[in-house]
Amino acid sequence: MVFETSKANAILTILQGCNNLTRLKKIQAHAIVNGLQNHPAISNSILNFCAVSISGSLPYAQHLFKHIQNPQTQAWNSIIRGFAQSPSPVQAIFYYNRMLSDSVSGPDTFTFSFTLKACERIKALKKCEEVHGSIIRTGYGRDVVVCTGLVRCYGGNGCAEIARMVFDNMPEKDLVAWNAMISCYSQAGYHQEALRIYDNMTNENVGVDGFTLVGLLSSCSHVGALNMGVKLHRIASEKGLLRNVFVGNALIDMYAKCGNLDGALEVFNGMPRDMFSWNSMIVGFGVHGFGDEAIYFFNQMLEAGVRPNSIAFLGLLCGCSHQGLVEEGVEFFHQMSSKFNVKPGIKHFGCIVDMYGRAGKLEKALEIIGDSPWQDDPVLWRILLSSSKIHKNVVIGEIAMRNLSQLGAVNAGDCVLLATIYAGDNDEQGVARMRKLIKNQGIKTTPGWSWIEVSDQVHRFVVDDKSHPDSGMIYQKLEEVTHKATMAGYVKGKHSDGAVPIDVFRSAIMIKTMFKPVLEMASLAGNPGCCG
Repeated sequence: MVFETSKANAILTILQGCNNLTRLKKIQAHAIVNGLQNHPAISNSILNFCAVSISGSLPYAQHLFKHIQNPQTQAWNSIIRGFAQSPSPVQAIFYYNRMLSDSVSGPDTFTFSFTLKACERIKALKKCEEVHGSIIRTGYGRDVVVCTGLVRCYGGNGCAEIARMVFDNMPEKDLVAWNAMISCYSQAGYHQEALRIYDNMTNENVGVDGFTLVGLLSSCSHVGALNMGVKLHRIASEKGLLRNVFVGNALIDMYAKCGNLDGALEVFNGMPRDMFSWNSMIVGFGVHGFGDEAIYFFNQMLEAGVRPNSIAFLGLLCGCSHQGLVEEGVEFFHQMSSKFNVKPGIKHFGCIVDMYGRAGKLEKALEIIGDSPWQDDPVLWRILLSSSKIHKNVVIGEIAMRNLSQLGAVNAGDCVLLATIYAGDNDEQGVARMRKLIKNQGIKTTPGWSWIEVSDQVHRFVVDDKSHPDSGMIYQKLEEVTHKATMAGYVKGKHSDGAVPIDVFRSAIMIKTMFKPVLEMASLAGNPGCCG
């Protein structure tokens, strides 16, 4: 018995250093020769390697599992985990169901965690709810690892509210749980809630790691919370995380989307780079109209040996469009497929249409739409309509509107654009037709919104918005601005006498505009903040 135990320990030691399937099979053969193929620790170790290791083989793991008599929980966990992280996560749920129906071994913390991971990946909400029920019945409802898995699974299935309920009911929360809740909110688009989770972490003296920062920075980039992003940048620096490529990329993305390109460049210059890093710089400079800089980073990326993808070209074309670099943009568009084997998508065609449109080459833009695979997509026609408004081209504008109408995609914004074109052409009948179209077809406008960040808090406002708790003071301040304009007597405009009457000024920029509450919020705070 002692000799057998010694052999088993020797085999287990060898298994720890195993790094490929061929060697594993030799070790397995040695175990069989010594009559140790059914030794629990050895069989579980071999199965776990095949199921989980990158050098393993799930089909071989299935073969091994089939020959295990009365597999214990650890064996079930290995096969469930292997499939949960494989291209076939539904198989993990299959084995979980078999475990419940065929095995005397019950699920444990890891069984539930791996199964929930599979449910998250295949968006199996009903199965997630079923597993949740089993978790409660088996007494794992207060387990921090299992509950964190539930938060992720519900979040991945679009149920942020249920995820939050699970999170709030956890008796103890570790950093992984906090990160899961932040990620849940960020991925669901509830970015303000994600930032509030960070406030709660701070109040409870919970530290942060790279995963925390990536989730929070993503939310900052979406709501334009630049001041909060700068604070997170400082924390990343203090924790020595600036050379973490994921944190660095999140910082670049945040700075670029908030319009602070100097900040993005500073981070970029001090970190290791991957394709996402280069893409963020190209897109960041491109969308802000710096086409030459976008081209510079594109060329630097090529010199670094990084092959561009569709996102890099999107940023490149956007920059060329905004800066009027038509020849360069067209050349890059052709190089996408001919040189880099990247198939242009609708967004790339949209950039080309926009590029020609901004340059006043509306007929060429129309030709591009006709030659594209997306003639039936309203996006391209809407871009053309917008360009027609810029250049006051009634003919092309009507062609764009006609195609939008045929696609059943006309909205209020389209009608306003064409009405503006008609107004510029002194076509009162055309303006009246657009007004009638909006009224008769019940076309509604989706209100835009503006935001401002004051003292690390992002405030949002829409047209006629009086929901803000300080709206009384905001509108009082607005009255002061209006009074000053009244005393001045006019505001510069396009009327023949060079002035706009104060009643027009009031209706145009007072309560009917969404930007004034934003600006007055900044004035009340005594800080211009960051707004958009």
